[in-house]
Amino acid sequence: MRPKLVLAALTALTLTVASAGCGGSDSGGDDDKTITVAYQKFGTFIQLDQQLQDVKKEYEAAHAGYTVELVPIEASENDYYTKLSLMNRSPKTAPDVMYEDTFLINTDIQAGFLAPIDEYLNGWADWAQFTDAAKAAGKAQDGKTYGVPMGTDTRALWYDKTVFAKAGIAEPWEPKSWDDVLAAARTIKQKVPGVTPLNVYSGKGAGEGATMQGFEMLLYGTKHTLYDDAQKKWIVQSKGFTDALTFIKTIFDEKLAPDPQDALDPNWGTKVNTELFPTGKLGISLDGSWVSSTWIDSGSKPWPDWSKKLGYAAMPTQTGEAPGKTSMSGGWLLSVGANAGDKKASFDFVSTMLNKENTLKYDIAAGQIAERKDVAADPRYLESNPSLEFFTDLVEVTHFRPAYPDYPNVSNAIQVAMEAVMTGQAPVDEAAKTFAEQVTSAVGGPDKVTSAS
Repeated sequence: MRPKLVLAALTALTLTVASAGCGGSDSGGDDDKTITVAYQKFGTFIQLDQQLQDVKKEYEAAHAGYTVELVPIEASENDYYTKLSLMNRSPKTAPDVMYEDTFLINTDIQAGFLAPIDEYLNGWADWAQFTDAAKAAGKAQDGKTYGVPMGTDTRALWYDKTVFAKAGIAEPWEPKSWDDVLAAARTIKQKVPGVTPLNVYSGKGAGEGATMQGFEMLLYGTKHTLYDDAQKKWIVQSKGFTDALTFIKTIFDEKLAPDPQDALDPNWGTKVNTELFPTGKLGISLDGSWVSSTWIDSGSKPWPDWSKKLGYAAMPTQTGEAPGKTSMSGGWLLSVGANAGDKKASFDFVSTMLNKENTLKYDIAAGQIAERKDVAADPRYLESNPSLEFFTDLVEVTHFRPAYPDYPNVSNAIQVAMEAVMTGQAPVDEAAKTFAEQVTSAVGGPDKVTSAS
């Protein structure tokens, strides 16, 4: 979309939200009894909207005089971040409660968008049910907590058993290295025409999905990462980085991946899971634990046979080095806005949404790995999904993004580098050099970056 059209769309969003009466701290009067909730609703991701509709009724029934106003933002991931940020720039349009990606917490605190909620958590008995890792997800660099986690996730390789059978690939499939993954994709290309062998999200169209589900699933399977915790510096040059980019270049150059034009479509993830997999047109996809939520009875594209038709395998490390497999985990929070007119009432909405029964319902519907201990032990949760045990076990080998304020800029530079090599605009070395230059500038200069050997 051209810049002028983007500006027009964002301006329209601002006017729409403003006319809907978002409550800021200066709204006063009855506006303080209207709790506005901003969240993403896009593609196959309808579960949160469905849940919030129910919780709105529950909350209003228990809080006389209060009204919950839901503000769904129908946008892809990167566009959602942009539009939420735009809303937060004015107290008049800033939401009271917002759906917040954990990696953006420090960035949004620095921007003045979020309110700490420790005083409310201290009086909420349910907080003891959240795991230590879950509590850490909402804790910022200043030591305060800015959100309650809704669940977490892991990532792995989904594959079509019928396609594998046609290609003569034995299953259960357990690749031990990147070369094994490439070998399977090459075999599918050769023996099963009309099928996309391997989907790895790449480029700016997929947004953070390209960074996390694509690039970081490769990078963190090498001996390198994005951030040196000891030096407190971003790693802008490493063999792992160039090897990960080389993998991306390889699958696109050899036409093992989707056509770049398709892969760069923000709706590509929706198409993968509503069209390609259900119709047997995709061999392997590097994707998240939650994707089966699309296919369950309450999902956007019910597919009763998904658990019989699809298998899943851990993403191997580059050459099989210990621990042999890798994953990435993230998650989303419900946070209270810094401009919320009634922060206690806003937190009460969060605690209602994330009490045991509502969390159980959401985690099952959205394919989330539970972060409440009582939900994780509930038989209804344990029996809800045949892939649950596999993806939960990957927590043992998972990694988390370096959620510092500069991370969004680093992530964007990764997407630019991926797009350059997948479309043939630049060779790997040149794309890696551009990445290093962009990140060095974005994080504050040469003193903030390092290289790794």
